Amino acid sequence: MEMDAGMKRLQQTLIESETDAEQVLLARNQLIENDKLRNGNRESLTALRKIARTTKSSVLSPFDKILEELAGADSKPLVKEICPTCGYHDPKEHTWMMLPGSDIFSRMPFHAVHTVLEKDQERLDYEGKTLQSYVKEKSFILSERGALAGSVNPGILKSLVTLKDDRK
Repeated sequence: MEMDAGMKRLQQTLIESETDAEQVLLARNQLIENDKLRNGNRESLTALRKIARTTKSSVLSPFDKILEELAGADSKPLVKEICPTCGYHDPKEHTWMMLPGSDIFSRMPFHAVHTVLEKDQERLDYEGKTLQSYVKEKSFILSERGALAGSVNPGILKSLVTLKDDRK
């Protein structure tokens, strides 16, 4: 038995709407996972910044300044780069980091750890914005279709919504 053109159009619209709705749900779940990772990274970066500001090597004492001046100008580099996160933190100091995607801890230089986390944070921010725009676009497409309101008889739509699958 052949389906008439109206039923084929209805079937195609249903398939497209269901596919788009499933993609929106998948993107939203991915967005939630992305937010969890971003929050964890943000918390780690905040903890590292607190450590960098409060360690013995990051807070210069007046005595250290006098010793630097006594050592002479020739022992100092002309330009000293100061990391905005580390500040004057000792670059040789190590800290522990859980390697991404695993349960393995590694002892790495402090500067390398926060640099890796900052790059990861940038990537997660970009992916989050991309996912948000994707969800917004697909949701707009679904709303433009009007959830099939204009193309399906309200009685049929109601029966589809209240349809139950009782397994025995």
